[in-house]
Amino acid sequence: MTRRGLFAPALGLVAAACSPLNLLNALGPRDPGVRRVARDIAYGDESRQRLDLYAPTAPGPYPTLVFFYGGGWESGSRDQYGWAAQALAARGFVVALPDYRIAPQVAFPAFIEDAAAATARAAEVVGAHGGDPARLGVLGHSAGAHLAMMIALDRRYMAAVGRPGLIRAAAGLAGPYDFLPLDVAASRNAFGRAPDLTLTQPVTFVRADAPPIWLGHGTADAVVHDEDTIILDRRMRAVGGRSEAKLYPGLDHADLIATFSPLFRKKATVLADVTGFFHRQLG
Repeated sequence: MTRRGLFAPALGLVAAACSPLNLLNALGPRDPGVRRVARDIAYGDESRQRLDLYAPTAPGPYPTLVFFYGGGWESGSRDQYGWAAQALAARGFVVALPDYRIAPQVAFPAFIEDAAAATARAAEVVGAHGGDPARLGVLGHSAGAHLAMMIALDRRYMAAVGRPGLIRAAAGLAGPYDFLPLDVAASRNAFGRAPDLTLTQPVTFVRADAPPIWLGHGTADAVVHDEDTIILDRRMRAVGGRSEAKLYPGLDHADLIATFSPLFRKKATVLADVTGFFHRQLG
């Protein structure tokens, strides 16, 4: 790659760029008509291998979404993103919000394996809370978008948890999908021990028979350039895959997820666009 400009030195600042979003969880308004219906559901033995569920108060069944937050593969907590899960649930989904293990305690592929295990576990438990596991999608923001695309595109991860056909659709917000070389500490800590670095990149796994994907990115994103979304979308289409991409003029990295909040929803139609995609694909 020759385009790393602002992206490479900024990758280690993903968590810092998103830290104001924590305030939305503590102080921001919440969407009505939804609630957290389960918490601390284990999908592994480690303390970070837990997930919460959010659902509409009206009876289902509803399609299921698994949402992965960002944080540069080295920070973040589901306790900071309940507002985002509630925003999705309010649009007619049962939403799983997992934690996952992070660097430097673990390295690739542990957090990808956690994403797959959390998705499989969500499918096991959503039926008791109004969710339909047969209509399941995954999505994420920033590093979380990387996780969502990896388990949707690289067949090995969902096959390893015994659910190779589980994911019906996937979406990424401001995601890094083609970020070699690894030239900052955050990416080296997360991926530097991988024997084949191409296997860390979602663009490696584009395929015609992949689940349909939706990609959103802000044109003012200086943390992960919108070129990542453009490249993944083009490569998916080139192999005959189903891909939609939308660029949001003037939005930066944190804006893509901040617009899920009622405080900033009028700034862009990101929430309506991504949930509209999932309703079209999941029914």
